[in-house]
Amino acid sequence: MGKVDTNKKIKENSLLKTAFEFFTTKGFSKTSITDIVSKAGVAKGTFYLYFKDKYDIRNKLVSHKSSQLFKNALADLGGKLETLPFEERIISIIDNIVNQLNENQSLLTFISKNLSWGIFKSAITTPVSEDDIDFSSVYNKMLEDAPKGIKDPEIMLFMIIELVSSTCYSAILYSEPCTLNELKPYLYSSIKLMISQHEGKEK
Repeated sequence: MGKVDTNKKIKENSLLKTAFEFFTTKGFSKTSITDIVSKAGVAKGTFYLYFKDKYDIRNKLVSHKSSQLFKNALADLGGKLETLPFEERIISIIDNIVNQLNENQSLLTFISKNLSWGIFKSAITTPVSEDDIDFSSVYNKMLEDAPKGIKDPEIMLFMIIELVSSTCYSAILYSEPCTLNELKPYLYSSIKLMISQHEGKEK
C-alpha cells in the first residue's frame, strides 16, 4: 500500500473510530457529521469521499464491528473448531460472541439497535475493512463440513441471528426474563432445534 492509500485508510479509520465514540456516548440522532469531522480532524468534504451520509457510516460501523466480533471468536477458538460437529461449531462461535457483548455492553446496544439483515448480509459479503473477516467463506466451509446437507442456510442463519440478538439483549442489559447464564441452555437448545429443522439427508 502506497503512502496516499495509507493516508486515506488512516483518515477513514479515524472517521469510523470517532463516529463510533459519538454514537455510543452521545447517540446517533444527536451526532452530526460536523461533530465527527471536527473531532477526527478532517475536512467535511473528506467525509464524503468515504461515506454517503451519517447512515452510511453507521451501517459500515455495524458491519465492521460485527465482523470483528466474529474474527475474535475464531481467533479465541482456534483449531478447536475443526474438531467439533457442525452444530457445536455454530454454538461455540455464538457463545464466544455473546460473551464478548456481555463484556462490552455499549457495543451490544449499538449493534442491536442498528443491525438489520440487509446490513449483516452486506457485512458477510463485502467486508468494510481489510482487517474484517470474510464470514461468508467461513460459513460456507462449515456448511460443507455438515454431515447432512443444510436446506435454506441463509434463512437458518437469519433466524439464529434474530433469536440471539433479541434474547441476549434483554438478558445482558436487564437480566430479563433471566440472567445470561440462565438463558444460555435454552438459547442453545433452540439453536440446535433450528439447525435440525434445516438438515437434509445424510451425505
